[in-house]
Amino acid sequence: MPRLVKTLLLGLAALCVTCLGLTPVLAQQHTVTVQLLAINDFHGNLEPGNLTLALPDGQRLPAGGAEFLATHLQQWRQGHRHSLFVSAGDNIGATPLLSALFHDEPTIEALNAMGLAVSAVGNHEFDRGVDELLRLQKGGCHPTDGCRAGETFKGAKFQYLAANVIDEKTNRPILPPYQIYTFSGVKVAFIGMTLKGTPRIIPPQAVAGLQFLDEAETLNALVPVLKKQGVRAIVALVHEGGFTTGGPNECRHFTGPIVDIVQRTDREVDVFITGHTHRAYNCVVDGRLVTSADAFGRMVTEINLVLDRRTKDVRSLRANNRIITHDVPKAPALTRLIGQYKVFADPLANRVIGQITADILRQPSPSGEMPLGNLIADAQLAATQAPETGGAVIAFMNPGGIRADLTYGDGGHVTYGQAFTVQPFGNHLVTMTLTGAQIKALLEQQFDNPAPGQNRILQVSQGFRYRWRPDRPPGQRVVDITLNGQPLIPTQTYRVTVNSFLADGGDGFTVLQEGKNRLVGPTDIAALEAYFRNRSPISPPPLGRIQN
Repeated sequence: MPRLVKTLLLGLAALCVTCLGLTPVLAQQHTVTVQLLAINDFHGNLEPGNLTLALPDGQRLPAGGAEFLATHLQQWRQGHRHSLFVSAGDNIGATPLLSALFHDEPTIEALNAMGLAVSAVGNHEFDRGVDELLRLQKGGCHPTDGCRAGETFKGAKFQYLAANVIDEKTNRPILPPYQIYTFSGVKVAFIGMTLKGTPRIIPPQAVAGLQFLDEAETLNALVPVLKKQGVRAIVALVHEGGFTTGGPNECRHFTGPIVDIVQRTDREVDVFITGHTHRAYNCVVDGRLVTSADAFGRMVTEINLVLDRRTKDVRSLRANNRIITHDVPKAPALTRLIGQYKVFADPLANRVIGQITADILRQPSPSGEMPLGNLIADAQLAATQAPETGGAVIAFMNPGGIRADLTYGDGGHVTYGQAFTVQPFGNHLVTMTLTGAQIKALLEQQFDNPAPGQNRILQVSQGFRYRWRPDRPPGQRVVDITLNGQPLIPTQTYRVTVNSFLADGGDGFTVLQEGKNRLVGPTDIAALEAYFRNRSPISPPPLGRIQN
């Protein structure tokens, strides 16, 4: 009996070892792993240029560029049977000259070459109107400029999604609301949309006839539609985001519109890949993964979804924000593509327009004032100050229209391409008459329910000063407004210059729609170029125009 018992125990032990050895194999048979590689807010940054990422020690690491992005994507896909490259929108719009000069066709072609599969629309996809967005999706020559060298533009190979953007004439989305992919028998749906506030931050004529629906309500309405098609795993590509104080894979003090959207969304939605705020974060909100990969192609979010073959739902997931470093070879296909366009763009981009003595940055002070914002406002005032060009005494610039820093290099020379990257929208300057009371109301609109962490402080020209009090209620925060040392008089009229986006009430500054005796002037980039030519070398303007 002892010998028999010993034999049985040894046999059971061997059997248990065999069972343990089979467990991972059985688990793999019951699950499917899908790798998602996600970007957001690429904004046509094909060349690395001066793109850097701030490190915890204060150093800045060169990061980004399509040639390096393509190589990293290729390397990270290796070993993954199922991998999908996706975007949360703003692939185009507010782009550097290399892309903007060709109506962002180079960016679409670059994303095609990198294998982008599906993308949400962002607010900047609407910069040139819905017809231009549809042309970039479907292909065809530009209606005004035609096709480059006689070649027909073939359009995006990836699919744009616009679940919450409705054509008021047809009452249908302007583009598909979702895309379903099947991985080893398990379906995963991707729903794409932009923020419902898009009309406030886009020129009104660009979104005329469109309705932008609530993000959470749109997602909730699509959940039962997808479930009827056998979909249990749902990924939302939402061009709306949040703010954190942590590192790219942290989630400290997470705030912003996306938090409310997630909390109001059906729990059947498993993942939120987000954008718009140009931040990097890796969060869990209400039990759901919420990620963002910074901006300009400097980072990629890698998400691994483990899908259950039986339930068809997400069993587990994890995410990691990874930096697009420059320690890998450049992708030859992207180098060739960029080179084809640089032949035409470089003569314009490399033209020197002036000099700076040091970096002039868009980093806001505690009051919201930026050295680069001061410079741009001064340039716009100078371009419209003469009686025949508008007679302006004040200029205001929206911070969202300042897209890059001016960094010192090559003897401080500033090229047209660098200036264009700072101001890529091609807005015209508009000079109008406002009363002192209207200017006060305009400044108060800076604090009309802005998102946490969002800078809506208008940049102001030299000679204009004011203070704002964060401890006062909205409508009563702006005090001590002066122009050239004299108090602003509520009943007196003043000539004020802004860009055409602001003049139409963009960014919610509706007071500017009341301006009278409007005179349209040069483009903002032409004003900046003229300022450099007449005043170089230019030093960073001192702060102190705005105080809190």
